[in-house]
Amino acid sequence: MQSSKIRRISSLLLMGFLLLAVGFAGGCGQASEQDEAGSPSEQQVQEADKLSGTITIAGSTSVQPFSEVLAEEFMKKHPQVQVNVQGGGSSQGVQAAISGAADIGSASRDLKDEEKAKNLLETKLALDGVAIVAHPSNKLNELTMEDVKNIYIGNISNWKDIGGEDAKITVVCREDGSGTRGAFEDIVMNKEEISDKVIIQNSNGAVRTTVAGDKNAIGFISLAIVNDEVKALDIEGVAASVENIKSGSYKISRPFLYLTKTQTEGIVKAYLDFVLSDEGQAIVSEEGAITVK
Repeated sequence: MQSSKIRRISSLLLMGFLLLAVGFAGGCGQASEQDEAGSPSEQQVQEADKLSGTITIAGSTSVQPFSEVLAEEFMKKHPQVQVNVQGGGSSQGVQAAISGAADIGSASRDLKDEEKAKNLLETKLALDGVAIVAHPSNKLNELTMEDVKNIYIGNISNWKDIGGEDAKITVVCREDGSGTRGAFEDIVMNKEEISDKVIIQNSNGAVRTTVAGDKNAIGFISLAIVNDEVKALDIEGVAASVENIKSGSYKISRPFLYLTKTQTEGIVKAYLDFVLSDEGQAIVSEEGAITVK
């Protein structure tokens, strides 16, 4: 009788141990799942999802295509963020940043002294060359800075005067306020006025199209959009190339800038950090500009 009682107690104890073992194993499995769910990559995703809101970027039409691609990639990472990108020219981008009409103003030239006095925070996202372009059929491959300046002043009006064909030069130019024009005026024109007889176009793409459609035309555009429709001329014997711009040997170059208030935070800071990250700079390079890192 006593032996039977002992056996029952032993069975109950054994069952208890088995239940404890099962519970412990289940607990370990649950903890393991929690550890896996709480891994750094998942935490980063969860943190990213906390970003929400809208960013407006406005300004340079040269910077605009880069902003659009960068914004698209940034929004993929942060689905609750909307980034709106607008053009309008560098001067408008500066004013938009100053007034707060845009969260980020964009410019494709250095700021003027009076603009720097507004205490904007400058973030350089890329470098760009300004290419002097002609029609591919033009037999000239090189000009001097002085040649280019005199063409835009109006002192040289026929290609034969600089070794080309006997044909009137069609001079194509960007509008006032364009960052590309601002860089061109600062570097090439040396305070000389551009002739009022030039053909004005309001984007780099429009200048390229005009030059591509006129065998006697000359224009200046962002190096990033040079293609086989036009020919980039060497200046002072130096080609417009990434290597030559980075080395400083090609002189007609400029910065791509984002402009913000001196204090940036939240989604604006997150966007600027992304642009300067390895991933953001890789996008800049893939799209044809020159990285700053």
